[in-house]
Amino acid sequence: MKRRWWIVGLVGLGLAALALFPGGSRATTVDVGKVSARSVFRSYVSASGQIVATRYADIGSSVMGKIVALRVTEGDRVKAGQVLARIDPVQARSDAEAANAQVKALEAEEQAAHRQVEAATADLAQATARANETQASLARVSALHRDRIVAPAELDSARAAADVAAAQVRTAEAAIERARQMEAASSRRVAQARAGVARASDILSKTEVVAPIDGVVSRLQVRLGEMVVIGIQNQPGTTLMTVSDLSAIDAEIKVAEADVVRIARGQPARVRLEAVPGREFSGRVVELGASALPVVGTGAATREFRVVVRLDNPDVNMRPGMTCDAEVLTAERRDVLSVPLQAVVLRPGPGGGERSGVFVVGDGRAHFVPVTTGVIGGLDIEVAGVERGTEVVVGPFQVLRDLADGAAVRRSQG
Repeated sequence: MKRRWWIVGLVGLGLAALALFPGGSRATTVDVGKVSARSVFRSYVSASGQIVATRYADIGSSVMGKIVALRVTEGDRVKAGQVLARIDPVQARSDAEAANAQVKALEAEEQAAHRQVEAATADLAQATARANETQASLARVSALHRDRIVAPAELDSARAAADVAAAQVRTAEAAIERARQMEAASSRRVAQARAGVARASDILSKTEVVAPIDGVVSRLQVRLGEMVVIGIQNQPGTTLMTVSDLSAIDAEIKVAEADVVRIARGQPARVRLEAVPGREFSGRVVELGASALPVVGTGAATREFRVVVRLDNPDVNMRPGMTCDAEVLTAERRDVLSVPLQAVVLRPGPGGGERSGVFVVGDGRAHFVPVTTGVIGGLDIEVAGVERGTEVVVGPFQVLRDLADGAAVRRSQG
């Protein structure tokens, strides 16, 4: 009898423990956080990149040859139009001289052809005059022959003279046409030769490499005596140097494809450089890549996009190629509620789709509450649909992934 009451007592204690601690040992241990109020909530996109000059020019060569003069060193300041280097001009000068000589020879031919036209024109005038004279004589002899004053033989002679004069006119006309054709051909050859002179002179002028802009020689990639080549098809030419205008500086960063859609021109940014510690430089987005950057290597990689931030207050010690980290402010909200980003989960909705929500902790159980999410700021996210100070489940991730509505939970002791 006593043993029966002892068993009943144990059962009663077990039921009481279950009442006080729902779920007993089946309760899931979770990390708990609270819904917090934020007076200002900002969302940033972080990325890394390098410092570049706003205006710069990679200078190549338009002619092939050996560098016979190099008039600058890296770090030199240059002016637009200043000669920076000289390519061996011997071949280009010879071509220019040959082209000029050819023009002079062809101009002489053109002048000779013009004189032939003038001579043929004079011959035509003479032949025309003789033809007119013989025609007039033929008319007089014909009139006298009708009056039976002259013999038929004299009429035949006048008629033959008129025919010869007419043939001479036709010959002179053909000669002048040939002379004009020769003159036109000579003119075309002269024009072509002059174009060759212009091309040869242009190539000769390009043996002097000049600065296209004012700036600093930020990179010098050749040495005196080296050979340079021009680009052909898919083969790039030699880049001699880079001239950068350091009066305006940009930060060129690479942004992941998941974040680039949040960036727009004009958004403010903060830039930090390891080379200039303790300082932060402000700027704004001025350029946004329209296509992804090429992927280096054969393995799958996240696509990145080029974004350019124009610095408002560049430091004089900044140099192109320095690495930098940037934060672009993509959104700003005031007086909002936020929760840790990992607290927001997706669960099936009533219409068959998925909806966002958080698990609110109450009475030892987790209850799924739908929320509306907003901007993401760091490790937090803006939410609406829960009250400030509400306790929500924030982890661990493995638990949140499978946590069901109404599941028994207990707070972790950590």
